[in-house]
Amino acid sequence: MKKTLTVRGLTIGEGAPKICVPLVGETLSQLKEEAVYLKTLDLDVVEWRVDFFEHVDDIEEIKAALGEIRAILTDTPIIFTFRSAKEGGEKEISTDYYFELNKIIAGSGQIDIIDVELFNEGNDIKAIIELAHRYGVFVIISNHDFDKTPSKEEIVSRLRKAMEIGGDIPKIAVMPRSSTDVLTLLDATNTMNEQYADRPFITMSMSGKGLISRIAGELFGSALTFGAAKQASAPGQIDVVELRRAINLLHSNL
Repeated sequence: MKKTLTVRGLTIGEGAPKICVPLVGETLSQLKEEAVYLKTLDLDVVEWRVDFFEHVDDIEEIKAALGEIRAILTDTPIIFTFRSAKEGGEKEISTDYYFELNKIIAGSGQIDIIDVELFNEGNDIKAIIELAHRYGVFVIISNHDFDKTPSKEEIVSRLRKAMEIGGDIPKIAVMPRSSTDVLTLLDATNTMNEQYADRPFITMSMSGKGLISRIAGELFGSALTFGAAKQASAPGQIDVVELRRAINLLHSNL
């Protein structure tokens, strides 16, 4: 039986996909304004995409900003994510700094989930998962392909690897070049859900072509989806209000 994951009273992995909205301000004042706005929206989770932050190279500045964000989003689950440039992020940093940053933030007491990219050294990933778990923080192990949609077998393989390495929520996002690519992602999601997954996982096909994958997670198995507020953090994210409406429509008819 697939287990669920509960964060601040929110259960991920049952019912309709939970909606996550990115926080993408570059300055502290923008982040605070954005966080206040997000409190007015019907969302479930907030992801701070720290690679957008102007002081991303200064851990003390990041910790201070995170404290301000948490003071506003007091009860909302927060995912902390530095998305590397090679996987679609805004900046590139050294591997050493990437893991130092994630370890310090995991132990800050201010976040609920961290996102760690799959294509790093396995022992480094396992070490940060172990540390995060000591602090009661869950770990998304993610992979993003902005160029193409891998084969169904490769998508399933990456999700299973993320699960086997100890990730609490495996995640993959891929770029479709055709409607067939979208079907490949959905087929892989369904197979992962029915044959392999013992925990919540996340899949999506990006861009406008892949929009159906952001809505239909309850049918195929993806537990969380991403919508946009003021600014999208990835191609194909739609307004959170429209996303909630579409998800509710599907959910009420299943």
